[in-house]
Amino acid sequence: MQVKIEMSPEHASPHAVIYTDRITPEIQRALDILQAKDAPVPAERGGRTFLLARRDICMIRVEDGETKIYTENEVFTTRKRLYELLDHLGGGFMQINKSCAVCLSFAESVEAGFGGSLLLKMKNGLSDYVSRKYLPDLRNYLGI
Repeated sequence: MQVKIEMSPEHASPHAVIYTDRITPEIQRALDILQAKDAPVPAERGGRTFLLARRDICMIRVEDGETKIYTENEVFTTRKRLYELLDHLGGGFMQINKSCAVCLSFAESVEAGFGGSLLLKMKNGLSDYVSRKYLPDLRNYLGI
């Protein structure tokens, strides 16, 4: 990939333009980095509110009507909906089924599942199925 940076006083705020004929895994990773947002995510555990850094979040799952945020070793709840968290967190996170999204940097492996789905295993031992609806996006991201 060719990279070009232009610095000029007329460019008050930075912006990026990528010219390509298709989205490759390399371009998708660049997009994820460029779209990353750094604002912390407020989440609750044990009656306290914590501010979670996006780099610590590995999985978001809706369970029994509650949105749970999983870090490497802990579980938090939040009042935000899954789509709101995905919008807040930006690139690097991908929805893998109706009720689950993951940070792809925490992904460890994928295994064939039932009905054409994949089982995505995370580095911290969590796992969930990738539904057929979200499978093409994951395959594109992983380059498989």
